[in-house]
Amino acid sequence: MNIKQAKKFIEKNWSKMTNTEIGKKLGISATAVRGRGKRMGLPPKPMGYFNPGIPKTTQETIDKAREELSKHKIVHEEKGAIKALIKENDNLKEELKASLNIKENLKPFYFDYTIEDKIGEAVVVVVASDWHIEELVKPETVNGLNKYNLDIAKQRVEQFFAHTLKLVKKEQHETKIETLVLALLGDFITGNIHEEFLETCQLRPIDASILAMNLIGGGIDYLLENSELKLVIPCAVGNHTRITKKVHIGTEQGNSLETFMYHTLKDKYKDNSRVTFMIAEGYLSYLTLWNFTICFQHGHAIRYGGGVGGLSIPVNKAIAQWEKLRHADLYVAGHWHQFFDGGNFIINGSMIGYNPFALFIKAQFERPRQAFFLVSKKYNCKTIVCPVLFNI
Repeated sequence: MNIKQAKKFIEKNWSKMTNTEIGKKLGISATAVRGRGKRMGLPPKPMGYFNPGIPKTTQETIDKAREELSKHKIVHEEKGAIKALIKENDNLKEELKASLNIKENLKPFYFDYTIEDKIGEAVVVVVASDWHIEELVKPETVNGLNKYNLDIAKQRVEQFFAHTLKLVKKEQHETKIETLVLALLGDFITGNIHEEFLETCQLRPIDASILAMNLIGGGIDYLLENSELKLVIPCAVGNHTRITKKVHIGTEQGNSLETFMYHTLKDKYKDNSRVTFMIAEGYLSYLTLWNFTICFQHGHAIRYGGGVGGLSIPVNKAIAQWEKLRHADLYVAGHWHQFFDGGNFIINGSMIGYNPFALFIKAQFERPRQAFFLVSKKYNCKTIVCPVLFNI
């Protein structure tokens, strides 16, 4: 057998035969076979191949390797592989021992828990604001992200009350809920406070206010007819419904179309014991549920010009000042068209959704939504917080 044939034979049988067996076939020693394999770049053989006398079981192999190492009977180039194998075996034995110890000491706790029929009591709060029902939003003006007109506004209002009641009934499976706070926080219309609204609004301010009032009244009727809930309705005016060029801080309520709208609705339900209107005479209004106080407002007194941290920084600055006057556990506002649960405050989303102004000021895109949350009597805090979404 020539050198070329010998190399081919070695390569073919390298992983099938021991060095001794290959050497016998070629008429050379096992050491010579090992040296040729190394020069040919063949991988080192597993321990069982270079010494046929080593037993085949894993533990016997390890024990035999330890003995050979101690007697220095293993050649130098094989010592590293043997030592690594022994170390790995020791580590695996320790891991197995630890695993068996965990298994032997596994004693799960037994939890005896019975679900109560009703877990505590809560009040639902749903926030309605920034509907802007008469403002037209064409898809091409907002990169196709939104569309809004009178028909869509009516459908979203209808869904707002229907979806709110669905959420209430879902929570009533586990919690006693008898009262719904319907917070009307302003800007139900866009009005004409800026000249461009004369072009983009589909109704004049008075006509838009009448439509908004009837939509809200229809929603209240829907809640009364399809539930046994008591309705508490805090009301705040927005900045878009003013009849003055600028906000008149001291007489803002007296210069707002929404004030007239709220009082008209209050008069409509004056004989209904299940409906209570709370019409604010100033910018802030407070409602206490058990020991939990909520401060309602439209939100236009909060100043924000963009920047890192978003609304949380200016809102918390404003809260810090208002807290010096009177404590509230939660502040609720609209105006910013961004649904945001800030822990001690909630900012409502909008029903109109993304419009050209939002695109122009580079506001974050958000689908139309309104805020829904629970106040727990037992824990004296807000619990479930989620958006009311629309299908159109």
